[in-house]
Amino acid sequence: MENNKKYIELDFAKLDMERTKRRGYSEAVFCECKTNEQLLKIFQTFKDNKTNVLGTRANIEQYNYLKEKLPDIKYSEKGRILTLTLQETEKIGEVAVCTGGTGDIPVAEEAALTAEFFGSNVKRYYDIGVSGIHRLFDKIDDINKANVIIAVAGMEGALASIIAGMATSHVIAVPTSIGYGASFKGLSALLTMLNSCAEGISVVNIDNGFNAGYSANQINRQIAGKK
Repeated sequence: MENNKKYIELDFAKLDMERTKRRGYSEAVFCECKTNEQLLKIFQTFKDNKTNVLGTRANIEQYNYLKEKLPDIKYSEKGRILTLTLQETEKIGEVAVCTGGTGDIPVAEEAALTAEFFGSNVKRYYDIGVSGIHRLFDKIDDINKANVIIAVAGMEGALASIIAGMATSHVIAVPTSIGYGASFKGLSALLTMLNSCAEGISVVNIDNGFNAGYSANQINRQIAGKK
């Protein structure tokens, strides 16, 4: 790293080594468009600099390649998340991650694993959608114990509005691309969430579990008194 720079310049990427100082959390790596060789160089560089690193949208082939060179790396196939932890982060507070259906779980797991990686305790409440709303009613008291709630849903995306109408905590809504043709690959759920009349909802982009988990962690740790 050059003395006058706050990043490490590779031939294909510039790694922000002061993200933790500036933002409180290390840089994340979007793996989907990168080669195995590029990912290895990125993860190895972070490791050499004793920096925890999280990779999103990774596949099993990328994990198997990295595992041979970095034995401590971990992978969640469900959430498509890679993590290399060199220094453990104390987990505090609580984030609740809820899904409308089982099909939304991959996006929810991306959110949950991200929040956990950056320092939040996470509880999962899956398949509690509006088609059987009694399932949500059975869990709402537990969900309300969390500092932040993430509501992940496809189809019409009503889950976030229902939860926000009953919850005492801030709700981060995540539309997913799950649904039949007229759901337009998540656009229907996105518009429902953006147009919700329930107060206290923030909406992230379609299938963006990472941003939901990252934002929920920030809010949770501020509420819990530790940035």
